Amino acid sequence: MADVLVLNAGYEPLHRVSVKHAITMLVREVAVVEEFVEGESFGPYPLPRVLRLVRYVTMRWLYRGGGRPAVTKDGIKRRDGACAYCGGPAQTVDHVVPRSRGGESSWLNLVAACRPCNHRKADRTPLEAGMPLRLAPYVPPFDHGLVRRHRRARPVAA
Repeated sequence: MADVLVLNAGYEPLHRVSVKHAITMLVREVAVVEEFVEGESFGPYPLPRVLRLVRYVTMRWLYRGGGRPAVTKDGIKRRDGACAYCGGPAQTVDHVVPRSRGGESSWLNLVAACRPCNHRKADRTPLEAGMPLRLAPYVPPFDHGLVRRHRRARPVAA
């Protein structure tokens, strides 16, 4: 079963939950179904794709200071989509300014990389390694990953 997207009362995407958790939210009446799978149900409830919370939830827990989404390896790979050095498949995450030189783990200092490029660059800057970046790191909007993942959901059989 696919995950269910949970929207805040103001229709902002919050997170994804399992179908079991979504049904529990419906039973507890903390959420309502916004979008469902036609012709499929889970007991007396339609099989939800998108739920909306009844009450507004403050989203401070999703951010780590300054209104930015939390930095994760999966988030970096999803943002970049490919190796920032050669364009190959992204398998790891690399610090543009190495941690040994004071580089932090932030959206602006991390890029997706393939293993060969990550090892070749090693403990150097891209300039020192002669490996220019193909893309500039940026802070994605909060809903970047949630909305993209929801749009890629499996198609519903007609």
